[in-house]
Amino acid sequence: MKRIAILQSNYIPWKGYFDLINMVDEFIFYDDMQYTKRDWRNRNKIKTLNGLAWLSIPVEVKGKFFQKINETKISEKDWVKKHWQSISHNYSKAKYFKDYKDIFEDLYLNCSEEYLSQINYKFITTINKILDIDTKLRWSSEFKLIDGQTEKLIGICKECDADIYLSGPAAKDYFDEGLAEKEGIKMEWMDYSGYKEYTQLHPPFEHGVSILDLLFNEGENAKKFMKSFN
Repeated sequence: MKRIAILQSNYIPWKGYFDLINMVDEFIFYDDMQYTKRDWRNRNKIKTLNGLAWLSIPVEVKGKFFQKINETKISEKDWVKKHWQSISHNYSKAKYFKDYKDIFEDLYLNCSEEYLSQINYKFITTINKILDIDTKLRWSSEFKLIDGQTEKLIGICKECDADIYLSGPAAKDYFDEGLAEKEGIKMEWMDYSGYKEYTQLHPPFEHGVSILDLLFNEGENAKKFMKSFN
């Protein structure tokens, strides 16, 4: 039984995003969908001494109301230095920060990609390697997309010869599960509840932060605090 997931690329996503990738045979970046502001595409949260802080990649949006995620370009080049300075400042005292410092410093300071999707892909694939996730990654632009929210997703499933479509719970608001069943696609819904807490700087504990927080605080033990490795 072949299981796939289809989801927009996010910037340094939280642990649940990587669990979703690790639980499927193929993961499709749904990046020829419309870019949405104040979402997870170009930003994520980290822990700081003063509470949660957003790291946001500056992107071109003025006058581009209907641009797709994979058409969204970076508007400033110095964001990489700012983000790395913020990360290194706030996590330098984390137990395992030194184990990953060189990897992420190199990733940030040599990041010259022009498009948001390319940047997200670069960070996600690097973190996949750290976690030993070998799921095949593809782009929705590889497929012939048809009209209709559910129909598009079913079409991708069929082109992938997938039997099971694993989705986050937010899709329940619009996805027609009955239509999927008629097309021979079984739906499974990701459960993001019940994650274990780990040693985290700057209490109180917060689950909804970038996975960098988990890596820097738990190192190789990070998998023990995720769902797809247990």
